[in-house]
Amino acid sequence: MSNLPKKTDAILIGAGIMSATLGSLLKELASEWEIKVFEKLENAGEESSNEWNNAGTGHSALCELNYTSEKSDGSIDIKKAIKINEQFQLSRQFWSYLVDRNLIRNPQDFIMPIPHMSFVQGEENVSFLKKRFDALSNNPLFQGMQFSDDPEKLKEWMPLIMEGRTWNEPIAATRIDSGTDVNFGALTRMLFDHLKSKNVEINYNHNVKDIKRTSDGLWEVKVHDINSGKIEYHTAKFVFIGGGGGSLPLLQKTGIPESKHIGGFPVSGLFMVCNNPDVVAQHHAKVYGKAKVGAPPMSVPHLDTRYINNKKTLLFGPFAGFSPKFLKTGSNLDLIGSVKPNNVLTMLAAGIKEMALTKYLIQQVLLSNEKRMEELREFIPNAKSKDWDLVVAGQRVQVIKDTDAGGKGTLQFGTEVVSAADGSIAALLGASPGASTAVHVMLEVLEKCFPQHMQEWKPKIKEMIPSYGLSLVENPDIFQEIHTSTAQTLGLIKKELVYS
Repeated sequence: MSNLPKKTDAILIGAGIMSATLGSLLKELASEWEIKVFEKLENAGEESSNEWNNAGTGHSALCELNYTSEKSDGSIDIKKAIKINEQFQLSRQFWSYLVDRNLIRNPQDFIMPIPHMSFVQGEENVSFLKKRFDALSNNPLFQGMQFSDDPEKLKEWMPLIMEGRTWNEPIAATRIDSGTDVNFGALTRMLFDHLKSKNVEINYNHNVKDIKRTSDGLWEVKVHDINSGKIEYHTAKFVFIGGGGGSLPLLQKTGIPESKHIGGFPVSGLFMVCNNPDVVAQHHAKVYGKAKVGAPPMSVPHLDTRYINNKKTLLFGPFAGFSPKFLKTGSNLDLIGSVKPNNVLTMLAAGIKEMALTKYLIQQVLLSNEKRMEELREFIPNAKSKDWDLVVAGQRVQVIKDTDAGGKGTLQFGTEVVSAADGSIAALLGASPGASTAVHVMLEVLEKCFPQHMQEWKPKIKEMIPSYGLSLVENPDIFQEIHTSTAQTLGLIKKELVYS
């Protein structure tokens, strides 16, 4: 049997939300392109995109305090909050486009309306939250936000959190009803069903072992068919590496200059999930707190109403952990295997600079169940251990790189596209807000990798995503129109009346 490479136009590695989004965009923009997907697991959306492996928050900075920082003069910087919110609006628009055209159906299976709240304790934190509210509430992207430090009002907003609470320090919360809970696992599976109907070849149980450039400029991908044991070779003009934590090792195999001097630090997550339906019924919101002093941004505690398999549930976390694996299904050799001659100094510098993070992770790993319950009781004073189980969430690999601002070995928070100078290959690295901003990130991939097509594609992109290229904060009328229309298409307005 011939083992000659099989040619295609584009190869997507990993069957998560990023590949699903990029594939769906490409099929609308260049329907004639032949696309192949390779995923080492049995189904789509089984790693980072899976509903049990992420917070399921439609990240739009409505409640996440780490997107608004306090400046030295005491004022609140809302630039990042505006950016994240605008990026999530792009996702809503693309999902609405797909629903409007029956390319995906039943949006309630992946997105539900849920109030987003920020909750703080202590005089200093209450002062911060009030200033944050003042800075955001006059902005069109955050209209409808409310603030209260009145215990009676807070009992209405979050009865479970207020029950049994003593008044030994000031508390306050903000609330905005236009937040969402997003089941990214369900959405990913819907998008891959759509891609399959568009004749995209999706290969599950296929593990990509190597990527290299051929003499004619194509990329050759070496793939192990796990079921048959055979090795296959596929070539393409364009490759996207969307393998979550597994993207960094594959990017390193490409040898492109842009892959040098980049490292990764894996962080695992745990959530507590409520097994008592009576407790679940008492809470209806995503409530985000403030990270403890010295703790990293990914440690922000939150108590979340979630809809998983059309069932309402309640999660609290995350608790961080450490594993040398880059994926839940990865190898204990992942971290050491990612250390190369070109990034060893970057990694060592990060190790020295991030001693506080290392200490934090060790403390988290050593937490007993009772210690976790103590943290939960800061949110739910009457929480009982028997009502809560522990679930292991996904692995996240934080990017480490040398930057002008942070110097050598700077730990990056957020997502980052790394692409070759000629745009022939791109990889997505990093973590939150990740899935929520998948459409924005994949538009960035298109702009970086297909600049020669963007003028031709722009009218179609504008049809799919009307605010593409616009600042919504500078065009409040357009924002209002888009926000209302996407809410109607995705069923968010109607559902708010039913569930609030």
